[in-house]
Amino acid sequence: MPTSKPDELLSTLETTPLQSEHNATASTYREKADVLNRAIQDIGMGRYQWQLFGVIGFGWASDNLWPIVTSLILVPVSYEFHVAQPPLLSLAQNIGLLAGSLFWGFTCDLFGRRWAFNLTIAITAVFGLVGAGSPSFAAVGLFAALWSFGVGGNLPVDSAIFLEFLPGSHQYLLTVLSINWALAQLFANLVAWPLIGGMTCASAENCTRASNMGWRYFLIAMGGLALVMCIARCVFFTLFESPKYLMGKGRHEESVAVVHEVARRNGTTSLLSTDDLSDETTSNDDVTETTPASRPRLSATDQLRMRLEPLSAPYIRALFRSPRRAWTTSLMILIWTLIGLGFPLYNNFLPYLQQTRGIQFGDGSTSVTYRNSLIIAAVGVPGSLVGGVMVEMPRFGRKGTLSLATLLTGAFLLASTTAHTSTTLLGWNCAYSFTSSLLYAVLYAYTPEIFETQHRGTGNALVGGANRIGGILAPIIAMVSNVQTAVPVYISGGMFLAAGLLVVLIPVETRGRTSM
Repeated sequence: MPTSKPDELLSTLETTPLQSEHNATASTYREKADVLNRAIQDIGMGRYQWQLFGVIGFGWASDNLWPIVTSLILVPVSYEFHVAQPPLLSLAQNIGLLAGSLFWGFTCDLFGRRWAFNLTIAITAVFGLVGAGSPSFAAVGLFAALWSFGVGGNLPVDSAIFLEFLPGSHQYLLTVLSINWALAQLFANLVAWPLIGGMTCASAENCTRASNMGWRYFLIAMGGLALVMCIARCVFFTLFESPKYLMGKGRHEESVAVVHEVARRNGTTSLLSTDDLSDETTSNDDVTETTPASRPRLSATDQLRMRLEPLSAPYIRALFRSPRRAWTTSLMILIWTLIGLGFPLYNNFLPYLQQTRGIQFGDGSTSVTYRNSLIIAAVGVPGSLVGGVMVEMPRFGRKGTLSLATLLTGAFLLASTTAHTSTTLLGWNCAYSFTSSLLYAVLYAYTPEIFETQHRGTGNALVGGANRIGGILAPIIAMVSNVQTAVPVYISGGMFLAAGLLVVLIPVETRGRTSM
């Protein structure tokens, strides 16, 4: 899901004459952030940033890996504990993701990036491992919420870190990181097939812990992987605190020292000095020196206020300032809500649906279910690559590709309800996996391009919040409509079809255009 990037957030600060101490502080922070941006650009893309690119990929992988983990353990957990409402596990997960996204997104601005960088994956690892010993369904739900609390912080924290050390000329690498999502899904299914597929009860009848250990071993494997990621980050890579965070705290010497150390590791030098971050501004060609009292450092309260500023009324109103802009913004919020509800409503219960449908077809063994999940995940990997090609084709562009992928995703979901064998169901699900991967690849690129630069953070926050709310509503709808029937599939397919039609109504095509 897109998150408000620090550089974009800074660009939304007011540039009108400063009338308050807060505005003066915010303006000073922005000016100094520009200085740091230029210093990082002068250093260029080097060894330190490429190493960071590698370890940041762990966060991207975790962001998709653990929601997949929850869906993969749903069948054996429901069998062992004789669960009446399996979607409750997905609900617990989505609540944890929302809480984690909000908590880590704000606190990393207040208390620093470095500690959150390692702590998010550490929390995921600990509760993933502890969850393997869960004595009840309630315990599994609790630990799923807790490991999701850690997972929810990966993108807000890691994207902030990566962008603040990344030269502007290489910000496209933030999109390249998305390949870790598809690979993580493939890896999770690859591990789940022998473990869960081979060590799970055939049905809920007479299902005991001893005969149903696969999902517990799977959690140990995934928790162990998260622990290895955490150790790799702590032991084999040195993350420096963000220069912008240090500057915001008034620790200018430390901020400059970090920039110089990054330059040293890249085999180059930087001309940045503490004088470049001094509290001086130029106005009307006159240099005016200010005192610490008039230009105070950015306090925790100031940083929180800046973080919330894009969600203030003036910034939100700017997204609706004209009929065309209001129409575009409203459509994007609605599209993200529909997709945010439709995708987890089906994807979070995919192994469960395959299992129950397979039993109806007479060939729903657990091993076949998880083998099929692996095949479905593998087919989804090239979807994002195809999307990267189609968005640059004049015939399709961003809007055409997104609309086509969304409509096809909905159509394949609805078509899957006609399957009468596991093989046919697998075919429809493979088609769904490919088009949904293509859909998300385009959606993540198209959405930020639609919003104007100075209000992009606000737009991303609105659509991201709508997406998370949809994720929480999905398991509730699944429970009400009975996940064991085809009703949730019909609802999910309908959501995608509606979203695809709404995309056609967007009056903006961004192919071949620079960001507004």
